Amino acid sequence: MCAVVRDARVPVWLPWPLPKGWLVTGFTTVGDDRTGARAVAVALAGPGLLHGPADLLLVAEEPGVGLGAHFAGLPGPDPGLGFDTDPPHVKLEAGGASGHGVSMWAVPSGADRAAYVGEAKGLWLWTVLWPAEAGALMLERPPLLDLREPGMEISVPFGAPSPLLDT
Repeated sequence: MCAVVRDARVPVWLPWPLPKGWLVTGFTTVGDDRTGARAVAVALAGPGLLHGPADLLLVAEEPGVGLGAHFAGLPGPDPGLGFDTDPPHVKLEAGGASGHGVSMWAVPSGADRAAYVGEAKGLWLWTVLWPAEAGALMLERPPLLDLREPGMEISVPFGAPSPLLDT
């Protein structure tokens, strides 16, 4: 986790406090040694609201990178034109006490997942949840912290590595 936070040029978003029973299950980045991580995904797993286990990926990325769209099952690198023409489906608080509201829109995704996208700090913020019913977790509106912020030395509970990050 320390290397991801150190190298990230985009927020490393984490819902905090974690929903009851949830664990962090991994991180992945896109970038290189010269530019640093231009996209970061944080994987979490826990109980779904409706039934069974659920997985959540939070992705922060520069426009055009495509990590969030990849996990959402979209063909291009970004959500595409018109995703935000209707009112947002949910609004998250990002950045702790100094944070701001982030409007999030559901975007078409595979039948096995739910995906939402918005803009935070001039970057894409994606949430992708498996199974699709786990999208109901967004209604809880978990506050998001950027682990890069000074003083974010929190004890994060970890679980088994997520196979979602292998795709």
